[in-house]
Amino acid sequence: MEKYRLIKEIGDGTCGNVYKALNRENSEIVAIKKMKRKFYFWEECMNLREAKSLRKLNHPNIVNLKEIIRENHELFFIFEHMDHNLYQVMRDRRTPFSEWEIRSLMSQVLQGLAYMHKNGYFHRDLKPENLLVTRDLIKIADFGLAREVMSEPPYTEYVSTRWYRAPEVLLKSSSYTPAIDMWAVGAILAELFMLSPLFPGESEIDQIYRICTILGTPDNSVWPEGMVLERSVYFNFFQFRPANLSDIIPNASLEAIDLILQLCSWDPQRRPTAEQSLQHPFFHVGTWVPCPLQDSSQLKKKQTGDKPKLELNLWDFGTESDDCFLGLTLAVKPSIPDREVGNHVLQQPSEDFLFYTRYQDHSSQSVFWPLLSSDHNINDVRNISSLPSPYMLSSQASLMTVGVPESSAFAFPAVQPNLLDNSAFGPMMSLSSPIQHGRLFE
Repeated sequence: MEKYRLIKEIGDGTCGNVYKALNRENSEIVAIKKMKRKFYFWEECMNLREAKSLRKLNHPNIVNLKEIIRENHELFFIFEHMDHNLYQVMRDRRTPFSEWEIRSLMSQVLQGLAYMHKNGYFHRDLKPENLLVTRDLIKIADFGLAREVMSEPPYTEYVSTRWYRAPEVLLKSSSYTPAIDMWAVGAILAELFMLSPLFPGESEIDQIYRICTILGTPDNSVWPEGMVLERSVYFNFFQFRPANLSDIIPNASLEAIDLILQLCSWDPQRRPTAEQSLQHPFFHVGTWVPCPLQDSSQLKKKQTGDKPKLELNLWDFGTESDDCFLGLTLAVKPSIPDREVGNHVLQQPSEDFLFYTRYQDHSSQSVFWPLLSSDHNINDVRNISSLPSPYMLSSQASLMTVGVPESSAFAFPAVQPNLLDNSAFGPMMSLSSPIQHGRLFE
């Protein structure tokens, strides 16, 4: 530890104290977590959940563990330094966050969480204090309660700070899932709009009471497992009708309200995963797809007439000679009978559109669009579970990904072929000057 000089204490947790420190060798500012208990064997150190998980996880939105040092039976974790935690940012905030700021912060948290869950861990203690912020970058930290997804129950009863604790944990479930992280994300998302906690319970009973006042009382149709847990702990839910969340969070859009309600579902099986949450319309405002593109194999089976026609239309929206505003419409015109989409029947003729907005670039920069070669069959396009996010069109601009129309309730799109994947197309076309509207191929 000689190479580090402690500057000041910046945190005091249950397991350890955190200090801001200077690396004398390279003048780098770091954060050092000094564990409170003694460690007499190196194997003890390596078996800590925080050490095991962070050694395997490497993501831009997960705090970076630089090294682990054991000295005189004391254990030190050396982390990258971040300026603040999200709790401090919200506490010092004088005006509400804009929805754009909230969208940026939460999309980063969900990307880190999706990576974590995909690699076999769930956090179990997500809260604003454990989300570290430097300018517009946010990272998940404090993996002291992290657990492997495939580990066998029973799990620890006490996980997460009470205000962000999922109902199944409050009711002493011993076999909860990574869905408890998603509940915490929903509570944090609401708090970013409100600048105060959504469920600030003073005890576990009061916590359930506050949840009931907003979500309403669950029953067998809402959460069957919850009714079993209720009886197992000799508890009776408080009787309330669901509140209008828009009245509680008036500055939140309908998309945000819908996502919060999905994440804070009583039933953990109904909560979207981190990956699914990133596809919610809240993160794709300004982009629009009336109905999901069908799987190419299903489309082939249903097709009774001519092959589908693919159109690509481009417009120049520029008003000045040096402006180059680009709009794209990709239309699929299947010659097939009436199709059912959800509970709606679309009558012929119909079109599926991928409509991108808000892109503008300068004529001095090259913009690349993938185009199908003339001999490429649309049915050969490979299937991908979701559209990549986002599509980069230049070094300084990016497009929003595909979403769905605005409404008061939203469903996640089904698996669909990715018609914009570069590998599915032929040569690239470079557009470096303003273009006029024209049909490029049919």
